[in-house]
Amino acid sequence: MNKTIKAILFDLDNTLINFSEFKKRATKAAARAMKNAGLVGETREIEKNLIEFYFRHGIESDDAFQKFLEKQTGRVEYRILAAGVNAYLKEKYRHLEPYPGTIETLEGLRDKNYKLGIVSDGLRLKAWMRLVESGLDEFFQVVVTYDDTGEQKPSEKPFLKACGELGVEPHDCLFVGDWPERDILGAGRAGMKTCLALYGGYEGEADYVIGDIRELLKLLD
Repeated sequence: MNKTIKAILFDLDNTLINFSEFKKRATKAAARAMKNAGLVGETREIEKNLIEFYFRHGIESDDAFQKFLEKQTGRVEYRILAAGVNAYLKEKYRHLEPYPGTIETLEGLRDKNYKLGIVSDGLRLKAWMRLVESGLDEFFQVVVTYDDTGEQKPSEKPFLKACGELGVEPHDCLFVGDWPERDILGAGRAGMKTCLALYGGYEGEADYVIGDIRELLKLLD
């Protein structure tokens, strides 16, 4: 590892928190609640269709359940919609938590005086809601989201903005992310060292790869 590394930047979803898992569990809960509130269909089929629609329509969208009902029934029954949204939010916060070892790893990095930051494609409020709910908000000096640059990875702009706010050069940063075509490509273009978090579900090439976030401390040593 480059001994000049001064800052570690992270992607948020599927790198620090298991985004896909809590989304799927919460969406299944929403589907069951919609069924109980009167949506016609078999529960498993509703779950499958809603998850597929949500990921296709936009996993960060605020109108996915409404659009799903419009597609399924031709109208929005607000009793059914409200039941689904309420169930989704309740289940979401039950499962929104960091990957095992994340907090101890961040504590270790902070103790070693690394500057820490987030670069996320999500919206500012949603990113902070996840950080606060998962107990990770105290670790990061910088959180750069789509709201800050108007561009998403693999654009270099979010990465460079995070470096600027931390007061470090890109070549003195290591970026840790799970998505090769966005996280790794964008950070590499910006001039950073890259580390692919394989546990996020993607395979690809990077300067370094880890199968568990706890490996990061050993890598930096």
